[in-house]
Amino acid sequence: MEKVRQIAGRKVPRHVAIIMDGNNRWAKRRLLPGIAGHKAGVDAVRAVIETCMQAKVEVLTLFAFSSENWQRPAEEVGALMELFLIALRREVKKLKENGIRLRVIGDCSRFHPELQAAIRHAEEVTAGGQRFVLQVAANYGGQWDVLQAARKLAEQAKEGRMNPDEITPALFQSYLSTGDQPAPDLCIRTGGEQRISNFLLWQMAYAELYFTELYWPDFKHEAMRKALDEFSIRKRRFGKTDEQIQAEATTEARIEC
Repeated sequence: MEKVRQIAGRKVPRHVAIIMDGNNRWAKRRLLPGIAGHKAGVDAVRAVIETCMQAKVEVLTLFAFSSENWQRPAEEVGALMELFLIALRREVKKLKENGIRLRVIGDCSRFHPELQAAIRHAEEVTAGGQRFVLQVAANYGGQWDVLQAARKLAEQAKEGRMNPDEITPALFQSYLSTGDQPAPDLCIRTGGEQRISNFLLWQMAYAELYFTELYWPDFKHEAMRKALDEFSIRKRRFGKTDEQIQAEATTEARIEC
């Protein structure tokens, strides 16, 4: 279990995961088509990335399109795919210039070949980014992620390349779509709902959950800073007592001195 990071005496999450909810409701309140809310949400993405980088967060994972979202009206799904394609092409240069590595996690095989090619290109162009990792979960589901990892491990065991007894939580984690990235410390959901909706099920075992009534297009710099402020005062015990955590902190402080 990783220890909580302290930066300038403040607890900072290494990895923030966000369920970007409320785009359609934001648009309806303004008598606009649903896609207008998704377009407005792009500005929120930029604001959250900027705030996270300023706070020294290392990884940001955004739940952009779930495996269940294919059930939405075909017109909306098509518009979302087009918006995703446009955003990839428009933002990739800025991502590279700012040292941001883009990763798209999920089953991309269902996307149009043109979109798949754009994803591969964006990942290749930004592969050298060292400042920040931006993961976009697209056609993603937590159950799918666990299942695909289990299948890969089962194949290796079947072929005799691995003994089932050798499978540890750390090894299983490495086969998930998030790979060797740290587990989320903080999960934010906008839009007022209070559930994780099949998002990073394995990875969020110990994540702090933060829910806000704000719709995603309204979740900008100040809202992100508020979420980080809330995280900084949460007590993360990982099964231990307050006394144990305090004793560890005191010991580490003495060692540093």
